[in-house]
Amino acid sequence: MSGYDDRDGKIWMDGQLIEWRDANVHILTHALHYASSVFEGERCYDGKIFLSRKHSERLLKSGELMDMPIPYTVDEIEAAKREVLDANGFTNAYIRVVAWRGAGEDMGVSAARNPVRMAVIAWEWGSYYGDAKMQGAKIDIAKWKRPSPETIPTAAKAAGLYMICTMSKHAAEAKGCSDALFMDYRGYVAEATGANIFFVKDGEVHTPDPDAILNGLTRQTVIKMLEEKGIKVHVRRIMPEELADFDECWLTGSAAEVTPVAQIGDYKFEVGALTRDIAESYDKLVRS
Repeated sequence: MSGYDDRDGKIWMDGQLIEWRDANVHILTHALHYASSVFEGERCYDGKIFLSRKHSERLLKSGELMDMPIPYTVDEIEAAKREVLDANGFTNAYIRVVAWRGAGEDMGVSAARNPVRMAVIAWEWGSYYGDAKMQGAKIDIAKWKRPSPETIPTAAKAAGLYMICTMSKHAAEAKGCSDALFMDYRGYVAEATGANIFFVKDGEVHTPDPDAILNGLTRQTVIKMLEEKGIKVHVRRIMPEELADFDECWLTGSAAEVTPVAQIGDYKFEVGALTRDIAESYDKLVRS
């Protein structure tokens, strides 16, 4: 397969569809130097983007939190996504919407005079974790920690927050793992590099309080599904040593969907009945 920069297709960029290979930015783009960028990752199932408007709303919120007002409305972002899917003939695809500070009059830390640009890209993408989707992912424990909300807006889906994710996932893959689990700045269990995490103990579910991490839309969907099934969900601070006490574990995210976890570090989990039920129920929901 060719690189992501060398493909046929159309990309929506700053209000118009252009050829895939022509979707370029200048080397002095502010986002390249200072990470002034926010984005959304979404999946389209059978022609319908799951939670599409919520993703568009969160993109605008992320821009607001990063002092980077995005010059498009939710309706305009929705129309751009549909235009990209139709132009490429996709009914099942991954959609990436990204907004960033472009090149302009400023080239220091401050960039208030530089335009905020936006692009919408879609491509066909299978399971984010490959075979782990069925067998259960093997997860490393990252040496880095998720930062305090006092250091950066952790509720924003901002590119800069993913720097330690890339490093941690590289380290995990070098060990034969699919991903890495972060603790937060206080030492509590936080999340994986691009997914939220859930645990099962005695038929009840436990998931970290999202007070220092992104409260994922898939995470919120799965919590609602569990509650509708009558399953108790504990949203709380989880200590690392508690990993030894849980029976099952799974990850959630727009890319990850619901992915079972078989191992985190030395801790092992069953890919059990509740994990499989939630994965199947989620798959039905996104296609309903």
